[in-house]
Amino acid sequence: MRQSAGTAQVFRVSALIALALTAVVFVVALSVGIGDLPIPITTTFLAISNKLGWTTAELNRIHEAVIWDYRLSRALVAAFCGSGLAISGAIMQSLLRNPLAEPYVLGISAGASTGAVGIVILGFGSGAVSLSAGAFAGAFAAFLFVALLSNGTRGGADRTILAGVAASQLFNAATSYVVTTAGNAQQARDVMFWLLGSFGGVRWPEFMLVSVVVGLGLIACLAYSRILDAFAFGDEAAAALGVNVGRARLALFCLTALLTATIVSMVGSIGFIGLVIPHAARFLVGPLHIRLLPACAIGGAIFMVLADIASRVLVPQQVLPIGVVTALVGVPVFSIILYRFQRPT
Repeated sequence: MRQSAGTAQVFRVSALIALALTAVVFVVALSVGIGDLPIPITTTFLAISNKLGWTTAELNRIHEAVIWDYRLSRALVAAFCGSGLAISGAIMQSLLRNPLAEPYVLGISAGASTGAVGIVILGFGSGAVSLSAGAFAGAFAAFLFVALLSNGTRGGADRTILAGVAASQLFNAATSYVVTTAGNAQQARDVMFWLLGSFGGVRWPEFMLVSVVVGLGLIACLAYSRILDAFAFGDEAAAALGVNVGRARLALFCLTALLTATIVSMVGSIGFIGLVIPHAARFLVGPLHIRLLPACAIGGAIFMVLADIASRVLVPQQVLPIGVVTALVGVPVFSIILYRFQRPT
């Protein structure tokens, strides 16, 4: 009887994983087909199978070029960026024991933006420091600022959020100052649009980098899944269970900063993915991180690709910054969570 129940549980989990991965494939294919030149979804699948050598179907050369040179890489980068931000949000919410924590709200994205802009416009470390490294330095600086201002985790959830707001304002102001004083008019326009999030310039090299970083980051975070579960009961409880709290916290925050910095350096600052998706994933699969983190990765991928589609179709003949679309969903959800979190129990 017990063996039969275990087999049924494995079957349900396998079916859910298969369904989720099918949904990711479908939304990516849907994204590839949407644009000024509509492409049937069957053409997308045939173009991919032709490239992999599985089929030899005759396709429109223009369609194939659009798929491989522009749209497929864009959709895949969007999927991995959504996964990385959702994973980062889940980790930060667990470490800080704060349902409102995520890289954008806590100023980590703003710090990464400042670091990246410093590399692009001021040329800090030119030839020695990459854009991603500059974004990582800015992200970690923002985290240290929030940690010091909120007095670690002892300042409480409200103080941590206020510290994040202060960090966002500080680093956004620094970014604006650099752009307006050191950049020319064209750089200012490009950077300000980029800071709101854009997948317009990403291609296969960006996909290779973000897929490796997010993939390895997810594996590393899964290795810490039991430790993240322990943090749910507080630092003292985690230490009593044998967790080296300081080392684990530093490693996980470094992973979060690396994921956020890599994404920001490619597509700009995109908010609220790390806030919305972890809460939805907990509702579906529960709080255990061995299930929560993969669910966040899949949910973040689907949400980001759908947001990218919306950014291209909401306004005819114009592409909205992706951050505008995610904010339209994220701000109402943030308000609901904030209301429930502060409501007396």
